Amino acid sequence: MTDAVVAVIVVAAGSGSRLGASEPKAFVPVAGVTILERALSGVFGMSEPAQVIVVAPAAKLDAAKRSAAIVAGAASAYISVVAGGDTRQESVAAGLAVLEEGIEVVLVHDSARAFTPPAQFESVVAAVRERGAGVIPGLPVADTIKQLDWLGEVERTVDRAPLVAVQTPQGFPRVELVDAYTAATESYTDDAALFSAAGHTVVSIDGDPLAFKITTPWDLRRAELAAEDARPAPAVDFRTGVGMDVHAFDDESPLWLGGLYWPDEPGLAGHSDGDAVCHAVCDALLSAAGLGDIGGRFGVSEVRFKNAHGDVFLTETISLVTGAGFEIGNVAVQVIAAHPKLANRRTEIESHLTKMVGAPVSVSATTSDNLGFTGRAEGLAVIATALLRATR
Repeated sequence: MTDAVVAVIVVAAGSGSRLGASEPKAFVPVAGVTILERALSGVFGMSEPAQVIVVAPAAKLDAAKRSAAIVAGAASAYISVVAGGDTRQESVAAGLAVLEEGIEVVLVHDSARAFTPPAQFESVVAAVRERGAGVIPGLPVADTIKQLDWLGEVERTVDRAPLVAVQTPQGFPRVELVDAYTAATESYTDDAALFSAAGHTVVSIDGDPLAFKITTPWDLRRAELAAEDARPAPAVDFRTGVGMDVHAFDDESPLWLGGLYWPDEPGLAGHSDGDAVCHAVCDALLSAAGLGDIGGRFGVSEVRFKNAHGDVFLTETISLVTGAGFEIGNVAVQVIAAHPKLANRRTEIESHLTKMVGAPVSVSATTSDNLGFTGRAEGLAVIATALLRATR
């Protein structure tokens, strides 16, 4: 339980077929950060704490939890992640089912409106409290509106003065919204329509142009440009990051280190191929870019990463880092181990990693003078540092 009296249900269960992406829409990256993470950033920018309920596809619950944890940080206790239904209405109902007892105001927000500013969430909450009604943010309709007959011929020009283009979050008193959902016998296009059909009042407040909805590839490109515009100018052009990985030796596995196969050497235990060098480099790059860590980005629960080689993680990490607006300057790697001996293959491993990373990679090795698990040859440790340059 939390101390929150406001809840925000973030609907992220849609397939996003019109976007044409291979992933559900909420998990498509915009400049290196997923749509869901960007949407949650607006929620966690609120000054008032809120119970945050993410409704995601059943197959993406683990990914949704990781994204939510990345954004929530120390406020992770406020996050709940539940599986959505076949329709948006069913997904919202799933979110309502896990509301905490003390919640008084409920906001329902589409994750596709990923750039909605915190001020819009706060304005909706304030209006619900003031009016005791449903509240929708909206923008005046700028286009001329025509009403057509069934043949597609224009019947009349509609007065656009009283019209608004509705956005989210939409806000409601908790009891009335839950009752309206319980009583609903048909589907509605949004929560305000369902709430109004139950006999309740809905009022409109000013929306924000940034709360546009990402639906098509054109919208996605618009979002990428918005992300660039929203990125604060860095105080310095360079950022550094540190990564570390440790793996135990496993005589039953082949050894992959630095993206290379090492015959006649014991392998490393792990969910993937145990390539501690590649993993440490990924952590260093993600750390420098402020994008979390390898555990948060590539969880062991995802089947596609089981036995995956280091180049899989490096390729995806580099895509995230460059997508977030960074260029890799160089990477330095220190291997601490009794074996394998890197001296004979140092040039080869440096050349291979440099090609994969797209920037100079230097590799050095040392031992721990028979101290600790590395000294006892029970496993190895790798420390990596990375230097990035902001490109925008």
